[in-house]
Order: sequence, then structure tokens, then C-alpha cells
Amino acid sequence: MSARLDSAQPYAIGLFRIVVGLLFACHGAASLFGVLGGAAGSDGATVDAGTWPGWYAAVIQLVCGSLVMLGLGTRAAAFLASGSMAYAYFDVHQSMALWPIENGGEASAMFSWAFLLLIFTGSGALGADRLLARLSARRATSERKPAAEQSPVAA
Repeated sequence: MSARLDSAQPYAIGLFRIVVGLLFACHGAASLFGVLGGAAGSDGATVDAGTWPGWYAAVIQLVCGSLVMLGLGTRAAAFLASGSMAYAYFDVHQSMALWPIENGGEASAMFSWAFLLLIFTGSGALGADRLLARLSARRATSERKPAAEQSPVAA
């Protein structure tokens, strides 16, 4: 049973990455464009461009969420996303109460830890990172000359 689950691990990580990235990107799109209900607590409004930290957080959410969802630069995007959510938790939520359930910081805490996990696991299956790596490996293999065609090295 364990071996079967282990063989499915890259696909489970890939699906996890896609869902977490999509949800994160939706937060950014809501804040920047007013879609999906708009910015949190605003009844359909957007955050003002350039305001700290809301607008910058929304840009990070949209860009990093999209990159993670696609599996493109997953580790770097997850690193930035995890840090931004840790900042959001400790700067915005922690001052209200100790526990996330008390201070409304569950989403920030969960996103921070989910992205931290993706830093260490990578994109898993179904990611653009793997596709690009596979294509470059194929290209490198096809560009190598057979040993008979290579010029000898003079001693």
C-alpha cells in the first residue's frame, strides 16, 4: 500500500500546487480587479494602486499564485509567497490575538505553511518546470555528436 501511495506522490504534490496556486491567485485578482467579491472586507472594491502593503500583497498573490499554479519557477515563487503570508500574519493578525482562529489569520498561516512545503517539494508532476527540464534534456541529448564524429584531442 505504501509503495503505491509513494508512486502517486508527484501527482498529489502537483495537484496540491495547482489548487494552492489558484486559490492564492484568486485573492490577488479579487484585490486588484474587484472580481470574485473584490478585496477582503470591501464589498467588491479594489485596493488603491501603490498602497502599502495591500496593493503589493495583491500583486504578489496574483503573480506568485499564477506561477505556482503553472509550476513555473515554483520554488522561488513559493518562497516569496510564503514570506509575504508570514509577514501578513505577524504584521496584521498577530497583534489582535495569539491564535489564528482568534485573530482571523487562518488563511495567512495556511498559505504560508503550504508555500513553505512547496519550496522543499518543488512542483511535483504536471508542472511547467518539469516540462521545460525534459525539453532541454532532449535538446541537449540530440545536439551531442556521436563519439565517431568528434575530433580527437591532441596530446
